[in-house]
Amino acid sequence: MVFVSEIVTSVPTVYSTPLQEKIYQVLQELEIAFQRVATDEVITMEDCQQINERLEMEMVKTLFLCNRQKTNFYLFVTRGDKAFKSKDFSQALEISRVSFASLEQMTEMLGTKIGAATIFSTLLKEASNVQLVLDQDVCEQDYYGCSDGTTTGYLKLRTADILQKFLPYTKCQPKIIEL
Repeated sequence: MVFVSEIVTSVPTVYSTPLQEKIYQVLQELEIAFQRVATDEVITMEDCQQINERLEMEMVKTLFLCNRQKTNFYLFVTRGDKAFKSKDFSQALEISRVSFASLEQMTEMLGTKIGAATIFSTLLKEASNVQLVLDQDVCEQDYYGCSDGTTTGYLKLRTADILQKFLPYTKCQPKIIEL
């Protein structure tokens, strides 16, 4: 059983990482409303079930992928309940097969650790060469649930705010695919 706090609509009083602090600064700057919860450390989508119940939405699954040469990187956001198939992803983008990027690359490029990959890493200069790829299903959901860059903080936001406010702010042009 994973501890999930009561819902809060204010920023944390203490930040665990520079990325987490930057996320909440930008949410405030863009006037994007959010609900958040604090949790025990959560790594897997199965661990997210209690978060989903508390926030009354479905957490997205965010994967950090790379090609074999480790020269092209992809941040793929899909529904939490969808199985990831490398072959289908690669075919949708018309690229060679991908695999999961290393923990070191995740830390260096996304500013997170395993279990905390988030669309908000697009705020970082180090992520500028990472291609954001969104599953069409995620774009059609009312709410977007994700990590706040840590494995102990989770957000519920309107998907429209992510697509219409946050991504234009970052100047990130996502590829949207159907899987």
